[in-house]
Amino acid sequence: NNILSKCAASLSQTINQVAASRQKHTLPDLTYDYGALEPYINAEIMQLHHSKHHATYVNNLNVAEEKYKEALAKGDVTTQVALQPALRFNGGGHINHTIFWTNLSPNGGGEPQGELMEAIKKDFGSFEKMKEKLSAASVAVQGSGWCWLGYEKDSGRLRIAACANQDPLQGTTGLIPLLGIDVWEHAYYLQYKNVRPDYVKAIWNVINWENVSERLQTAKK
Repeated sequence: NNILSKCAASLSQTINQVAASRQKHTLPDLTYDYGALEPYINAEIMQLHHSKHHATYVNNLNVAEEKYKEALAKGDVTTQVALQPALRFNGGGHINHTIFWTNLSPNGGGEPQGELMEAIKKDFGSFEKMKEKLSAASVAVQGSGWCWLGYEKDSGRLRIAACANQDPLQGTTGLIPLLGIDVWEHAYYLQYKNVRPDYVKAIWNVINWENVSERLQTAKK
């Protein structure tokens, strides 16, 4: 019992040290100006989406993690369990948006090249078929959520999957995220109102296929 107690105390101390040394999450900078994706996504949407919505997820995630660290130190399991939804929602929001900004580029659009294009053709028949399926799945998301092109490591195939709210793709489905389309209303409503299909159609003009290709290369390692 004494040995077990010492092991438990040591483990608890290690967890607390890791939690205490963790750096706070920060809002990532964009590599382009808020107005750079116009006319497809206007500057007002980008400014609000990045500096307000994403920033809120980051701030709330830091608060939730701090509370979780305190509950962990106290052995307060009830609070740890109660914080799980906030950690999932805000953590997912931070993960999803961090990927999303890099998936977009003022020099985007067109079609992917090389290995990514070959993988798309192999798994969907053609680029146009993949685009149609991902667009349809994005439009079909009920309420708020995301639609993704992801990589399934076990099979080596590309898959399309939707996630509700801010649920992260990999934690929810096991797929590694390559390309995400944010279909929360705050991503498009100021410009496209309630016509989500128009927003989904427009976003293909700013997709950063270089970034998606890099993500596929990394996922395959």
